[in-house]
This record gives sequence, C-alpha cells and structure tokens, in this order.
Amino acid sequence: MARWCYRHRLVVLVLWVGALFGLGAAGTSAGTDYSNVFSLPDTDSKQAYDLMTKAFPRSSGDTDTVVWRSSGDVGPVTDTAVRSRIEPVLKEIAGMRGVGEVVGPYDAKNAAQISRDGRTAFAQITFTDQANEVPKDLVRKVVDTAQGAERDGLQVELGGQAITRIQEPPTGVSEVVGIAAAAVVLFLAFGSLFAMLLPIVVAIMGVGSGMMATMLLSHVTNVPEVAPLLGSLIGLGVGIDYALFIVTRHRRGIQRGLEPEESAVRALNTSGRAVLFAGGTVCIALAGMLVMNLRFLDGVVIATSLTVVLSVLAAVTLLPALLGLLGPRVLSRKQRRKLAGAGPDPAEASGPAARWSAYVQERPRSIAAMALVVMAVLALPVLSLRLGATDQGNNQESTTTRQAYDLLAEGFGPGFNGPLQVVVPGGAGTTELVRTIRATDDVAQAAAAPPAGGITVIQVVPRTSPQSVGTDRLIDRLRDDVIPEAGVEAHVGGVTAVFKDFASVTGDRLPYFVGAIIGLGFLLLLIAFRSLVVPLTAALMNLIAAAASFGVLVAVFQWGWGTEFLGIGKEGPITAFLPVIMLSLLFGLSMDYQVFLVSRMHEEWVHTGDNARAVRVGLAETSRVINCAALIMICVFSAFVLSGDMEGAMAGIGLAAAVALDAFILRTALVPAAMHLLGRSNWWLPGWLEGRLPHLAVEPAESPAGPNESTGPDGSTGPDKNTGFDKNTEHLKAAEPETSGTGGATVIHGFLRTADGDPLAGASVTLVSRGGRQLDRVTSIADGSYIVSVPAPGAYILAVTARGLASRAHHVTVGGGPLVYDVELTDDGAGLVK
Repeated sequence: MARWCYRHRLVVLVLWVGALFGLGAAGTSAGTDYSNVFSLPDTDSKQAYDLMTKAFPRSSGDTDTVVWRSSGDVGPVTDTAVRSRIEPVLKEIAGMRGVGEVVGPYDAKNAAQISRDGRTAFAQITFTDQANEVPKDLVRKVVDTAQGAERDGLQVELGGQAITRIQEPPTGVSEVVGIAAAAVVLFLAFGSLFAMLLPIVVAIMGVGSGMMATMLLSHVTNVPEVAPLLGSLIGLGVGIDYALFIVTRHRRGIQRGLEPEESAVRALNTSGRAVLFAGGTVCIALAGMLVMNLRFLDGVVIATSLTVVLSVLAAVTLLPALLGLLGPRVLSRKQRRKLAGAGPDPAEASGPAARWSAYVQERPRSIAAMALVVMAVLALPVLSLRLGATDQGNNQESTTTRQAYDLLAEGFGPGFNGPLQVVVPGGAGTTELVRTIRATDDVAQAAAAPPAGGITVIQVVPRTSPQSVGTDRLIDRLRDDVIPEAGVEAHVGGVTAVFKDFASVTGDRLPYFVGAIIGLGFLLLLIAFRSLVVPLTAALMNLIAAAASFGVLVAVFQWGWGTEFLGIGKEGPITAFLPVIMLSLLFGLSMDYQVFLVSRMHEEWVHTGDNARAVRVGLAETSRVINCAALIMICVFSAFVLSGDMEGAMAGIGLAAAVALDAFILRTALVPAAMHLLGRSNWWLPGWLEGRLPHLAVEPAESPAGPNESTGPDGSTGPDKNTGFDKNTEHLKAAEPETSGTGGATVIHGFLRTADGDPLAGASVTLVSRGGRQLDRVTSIADGSYIVSVPAPGAYILAVTARGLASRAHHVTVGGGPLVYDVELTDDGAGLVK
C-alpha cells in the first residue's frame, strides 16, 4: 500500500482533499446538534429529573439571569432612580425575538428576587431555545441592552449558559496556537521547512475530517459539546506524532543511502506498522470508557476514536503520497549536500541520545531511584482529589458570568447559585417536610412551589456554595435522614445533586475502568513482545504516570497553584468525567511511547540475545524522537488552556503534564533503568504460554535485506554495523539446506555442543523471522539435540543461548525439507560444527 500511495501520489492527494471539503460542506450545511445527556440510571437525582420533566414539560428553553447591584450614593434597587433604568431594559429584552419571557423582581409575587439588604436584585430571562441553539447575535444584544443600564453606583452583570457562549474565544484559537508551537519544534528537529510541514498537514487533514464527521454524527447520536474539543486535542497530538515517527524513519533511510521510494516503503513497513498498532491501542483505551456505562461518554468515545482512526489513516496513506511529491527534498539543503559529498551516514546511533543511553546503562539504580522519588512527590496531591463539577464561579474574574455569580452569592448567600430541588410526587406531607428541611443544618431557606401535575417541588438553598463539601453532606443528610424521618416519598435533584451523583457513580466504576484498559494493554503488549515482564512494567509505569499527572491537576485546579498565572479562573473540584477521559488518553499515549521504545529494543534482543545492548541501542535510537514527539504534544495540549472552556483547560494541562512525565522521566529514564536491572528476565515467557499466544508482529514480517543487513551497491547483503555480529559470525552459506521438494512446513534440527564436544543440555534455541517475530522456541535435551518448527521455506534467524556461554545468532535459509544445523557454543561465540 505504501508503494502504491507513493507512486499514485496525485490520486491520493486529490482523494483526501475531496474528502475533507466534501465532509466540510456537508457538516456546514447540516450544522451541529450537540447534546449533553447526563443519564444516570438508578440515581436519586435522575428520578427527581424525570418527575420534574413530567410536571413541567414546557420549561425547555435556557434560563439566564440579569443581576444588578446598587452601591455608594445610589439607593436600594427599589428606588425610583434604579427602577427607571432597569424596567425599560427588561421590557426591551422581553420584546426581542427568541426571548420567551422575563420575570423581574418588581412584581409583588417576585419580591424574593430582591436581597434582604435591598442592594441586589435579579431577573430571569427564558429563551425559546436551549443554550447551544440560541443565536449568539441575540445573546450579545441582550447583554449590551442590559449593561446599557449601568451608571456610577449601579452594576449590571449577566449569567447563564447562553451568556457563557459569547465569552468563549473564537473557535480554533487553541488549535492554531498548538499547531504553531508544534511547527517550531518540528523545524528545530528537522531543519527543513518541507519536512516540518509534513506532520502538520497530515494532522490537519486527519483532525479536520474527524471534526466534520463528528458534526454529522451529532445528528444521529448524542455527542456532548466537549467531544469535538477533546477530539481535536487528541487528534492533533497523535496525528503530528505519528507522522513524525514515519518521517524521521524515512529521512534516516535516505541519509543512510536508500532511494527515496525505497526509504518511504521501509519507513511505512516499520514505523508505519508501529503507528497502526499504537493507533489501535489508543482506540482500545478510549473504548474502555464504555465500561463506565455512562451515556455522556459514548459520544466522547465516538468523536475521539473517529479522529484517531482518520489521523492514522492519513499517516499511512496521505503521508507516503506527500513523501513522493517531495522526494529527496524531505532533507534540508545542508543534509543533501552532506549526503552527496560524504556519502551515507553510519548506522550506529551517536550524539546526546547515545551518551544518555550509555549513562543509564552505567547507573541504572541511581537513575531509577531519582525518577521514582520525583514521580512520588508529584503524585502526593492526588490523595486530596475531589470530583465534582465546574460552574460559572470558576470563570475568570473579568467575565460577566463570574461577576454575576459573585453578586448573587454576596446578595443571597453562597448556596443561591446551586439550589437543590426536593421533588415530592403526590404532594402528601409537603408542609411538614418543608418545616423539617428549614430546621436542618446548613439550609438557608426552603419554600414549596405550587403543585403541578400532582408533583410538588421544594426549592432548598444551602448555606454553602455548590462546590462545597458542606453541600455534598447536606444532600446526603436530606436523602438519608431528613426525608426518611418525614415518612414521605421525595427525591433530591437539581444541577448540584446531579453532578454529585455523577461524581459518585464515576468514582464507584473507575476501578473497573482502570482494570479493563490496563488488562487490554497488558494483553496487547504480551502478544506483541512475547514477554510477561514488558507488559507488567508498562502497566506499572502507566499507573505511576496517571498518579503523578493527577497530582499536578489537583495542585493546579483544586488547590489553585498557578491559576492566576495561567489565567484559568478560580480553583474548584476536578470535573467528574475528566479522570475517565484523561486515563483513556493517557494510557493510549503511554502505550504509543512504550511500543516505539520497546519494539526497537525487542528487535535488537532477538538479533543478539544481549539485553544490555538491546536496551542501550533501543533507547539511543528512539529517545530523541520520543522526546521530540512529547514536546509537540505538550505544546498542543497546553494550548487548550486558551479554549475558554474549563474542562478543556483541565484536560490540556493534565495531559501535557502526563506526557511530559511519561516521556522525559518514565520512558527515557525509569523504564530503561528498570530493564537494565531486570536483565534477561525482561524477555521471559513461560513455555506453556508461548504456544497458546497468537502472533502479532509490530515489526515487518519480511524485509528485502533483513532488519540488520545492509544492501551493497550490487545488491549483495552483509551484516550491518548495528547488529553486533562480527567476522566470526557464521553466515547462511555455512549450512546448505537439504531439499526434498515438499515446499511446506518443515523443521531445523541438530545438536548443541560445547567447545570440548560435550552435549549441551538446557540451552534455549529460538527461531525468529527476519522481522523479529518469534516463531518457535525450544530447550535442548540431555544429548544436546533440539528441533524447531519452520512454517515455510525462507530465510530466518536462529538464536542460541545458554547460561555461562556467549549468546549469538545465525542467519539460516531453509529449503523445502528439514535442515540439519549443529551448533557449538564457546566462551566467545557460536560456530558451526557440522
């Protein structure tokens, strides 16, 4: 496929551009139909909501608030001077098209809308549509009209969901800033304008297609408003990173002497396979959110997974087409001149990455200890994690919604912004229940509204703010003590109660969710790397990264450390659904880095059987690109602080911290240090499990010159400098295969002996494909004999290891029949005896 896309690049490019513009036209024409569906079956707040919907079916439009406060020489809000400015404004707003009704405080039946000190009052504006459907021009007109009544000593502010929409920055600001920052990092990494543009173009095509498709899907399924934001956040990150891995491999191939087309094909056949595997793990981690059984998250899974799939598709189809358009210009002019003058670069990695890798090998204990201490310190705040919901009290102080929130809290009490609604079906015993609620601690006021449809609603205003722990305790007290003691059936609802139940349900189901995605990740890595220790290490590292990143999140958003510097508003609880989304994205991205890092180590291990070398070479050759990819993701995620959305800012800061800690501390320090300490046990897999696992190779199953061979000008092959094989390594010419003409599955068999000619029992013999996939593994018996299964004629690697003797590998070619291959192991290597 990569070769086809490379050669038919104009066709591929036209198809992608056509798809993007086609989806864009359809999405723009259809518009959006996002909906925040918090379905919490079997919860008290859901029962209250269902009863209220039945009793008040018409209250569907969004209700916002106009708040005014008099101060200084201006009299109370009931003064003629204040009323003469406010009443005409409310009348003008009520006459606007799209406004259903305006309920002001100057009617005797609405006297409760004036504070006890007479300085604060509010009016409620009910639009005919829900907040996301109210035209922004209408909202701006309402705000401008209301604030036109201001004068010295009279402050007018507005709050509500519709008002919030006009405070949001223009759509795409955070994406543009993130892409610009990523472009700078890419240019510094590549030194080439064309190479820098490739990952960005691929990411834009993938994310753009994903966003347009999400707009269309919002008409056929429930997609929450935050889903497109999270989809673009993760799509930009993985889209740029996946293209970066492939472009880096392609450039390296050209610099080592390959033709551009061959280099592109090999890059897609190696890094492209890893991208497909990594993208699949991200989608699996995102799908883990379905374990929570929360309808709100279903749309998030759809939007983010679809964007990731399209980003991967762009990386493996559009990118090779773009590489075909550029040819050798993917290198900078300086690099092309160097290639023409000095010839191909050596295969051995060098530079700071290689030096760091050697340093980790020399001091694994101290590096592992320091990394663990840093992660433990950052994880400490997670012990104070409290789930809840953000509201307009968390907005920036300069916004009118935040000022309206504060004016209401100051004039009517902190709990006024989050009243509770006790819903009583039938209405029996309501008077006594109201009296009992009023006498309950932490209740500021309670009043029953006239019954409707046989249902009575008691409005309860707490003394504490909606995000306070005291309000949570009051809800529990009402449900567990007050209502049962009153002997009536009643349910506690309202926005504050809904979010409390949402946080409780999330907390209860979170362990199952974490267990599901860790288990799936473990299984995938187990199959890919044929090891128990590698997936166990990855699972542990993912948990450490999650704890540390949530520690940072708590410190910033819950404790308020740095919120003023970041300009993200007031501290509060962590949004209840954020841990689920963050853990999905974090586990998926962590798996990406683990795959890219360990796949190179695994490739070196199966070729040499030397764990120290495998870890050193793998880290040296991947740490630079992993760190570069992480830096790009940090830029993209951090830019979402500018989204104007508190949940987006939380996700951006949390994921940026998670990626930074995962890439810079875990994958380039703690993981390789731990693998050095674990030694050969990294690659241990019980024999009984080996035969039962399916084969899933991250590396290519076959390559023209093998993963560790270099192709000469005449097409001949020989050992590559990077394999560790020296002149004593026996090449495949040392053993000519027997032929029988069968052409099907066959075997390699023979004897293992020491230099003295003694049988070597208990040695491990492993048959590996040229792509690094383990095909069979056996242990020699008492007389030193062994036999391994060969699936088909072809070229393979036969690795032999034994305790106390040097481990080496042989390139062998198997014909149509069994191959006899005797091996002698010595202290300095392995040689053919025959």
